[in-house]
Amino acid sequence: MTVPLDRHYELELHVSEERVPQIRRIVAAYLRYWNLDPHVQAVCRGVDELLTNVHHHVGGTSRCVLELRLSGRHLTASVTDDGPAMPRLLTAGGGGLARVAALSDSWGTCPTADGKVVWFTRSVQAPVSEPRVRAVPPTPVDTALRAEPAAEAVTAAGEPASRTSRVPEPA
Repeated sequence: MTVPLDRHYELELHVSEERVPQIRRIVAAYLRYWNLDPHVQAVCRGVDELLTNVHHHVGGTSRCVLELRLSGRHLTASVTDDGPAMPRLLTAGGGGLARVAALSDSWGTCPTADGKVVWFTRSVQAPVSEPRVRAVPPTPVDTALRAEPAAEAVTAAGEPASRTSRVPEPA
């Protein structure tokens, strides 16, 4: 069974203080399902910051969309909201975007027609997938065909035997 490397999860919600821990658990479950256990804590904290920022700066009744995308060796988490004000990184030691920047490899903001998108990425190892080929133990014939002969086999006529054919040819 082949496991796809591109994975995507999207959730539309109205953010509130009560919803942030629920969403964090959902994100953690998806990351574990995608075999990204080492990144659960950092990504959940980053998503927590983005959702908390929406709640504090845009309003609790605001609609937002959380998106997780795993593409190759990069995981991107983004939150789209309809707030008009673009976020700013005020200090390197503060909370909010400074914390997101510390937890990620890159981050950014992008205005949209209805609001903005705030995103961050993390480099991740390729997810461990199921074996692509079912492991079957070799048969005695497979073993014999792969084995190198100890000495060059010769036919009854004294000529070297072919390595591709182990069966003597009829006379």
